Amino acid sequence: MFFSSNIKFLRKRRGRTQDDVATALSMKRSTLSGYENDIAQPGFETLVGFSNYYNVAIDTLIRVDLVKLPESQMRQLERGYDVFIKGSNLRILTTTIGTDNEENIELVSEKAKAGYTTGFADPEYIRILPAFRLPFLSKDKKYRTFQISGDSMLPIPHGSWVTGVFLQDWSAVRDREAYIILTLDEGIVFKIAENKLKAEAKLTLHSLNPEYEPYDMPVNNIREIWQFVHYISPTIPDNPQTEQNQLVATVKQMRSDIRAIQTRLNL
Repeated sequence: MFFSSNIKFLRKRRGRTQDDVATALSMKRSTLSGYENDIAQPGFETLVGFSNYYNVAIDTLIRVDLVKLPESQMRQLERGYDVFIKGSNLRILTTTIGTDNEENIELVSEKAKAGYTTGFADPEYIRILPAFRLPFLSKDKKYRTFQISGDSMLPIPHGSWVTGVFLQDWSAVRDREAYIILTLDEGIVFKIAENKLKAEAKLTLHSLNPEYEPYDMPVNNIREIWQFVHYISPTIPDNPQTEQNQLVATVKQMRSDIRAIQTRLNL
């Protein structure tokens, strides 16, 4: 349980004294000191008071070590994105920071995918991943880049690097938008999502390539969701107009061949 360390951390983070907090919560400073030093245990009404004061869910105050959260997640928490309040489990993301205390973007290559499936929550594994920065992305959000394979998301080509922003509240998945999803059975997939979590506890995943059929992904098979931001590719995507022109040329050639055959048959 992290209640005592969390309330002390939040108080200091917001620049408030024990007197400030004690007065706001209608308690003696010595009582607050007892809570912060884990000498006394609060009752339910007191827990509700702390929760309302810091705008942090009771579950978060008790079960999550806020001191170890990366700065990006603390900022989200302070902006009201506490998913315990929304009735779902808080997903603690293992991450790395640079010497300037800013978030890195970790790079998960095709070769690293298998290891990421099992090591995504292991700080030692995440620490060995290559890391970089993109100056045009927000410092208040957490990003990660994954290399994709296959042709299911054409015209985004095989081998491209797709970057996503960490999605803590899965209920925020929006229909017809792209996501990088870490799953138990399939590893990392990059798909267009259809949100059926509330009604059926699943996402329906679609490919950009119409040759691939959509399929369902149960929520209990999902471990992480990253909302697509952009991609980097060493190749230029195929131009649909070029393919259409090639098809027209092929049809014309077939017609020419048929006429030639008909001419020979009439001789």
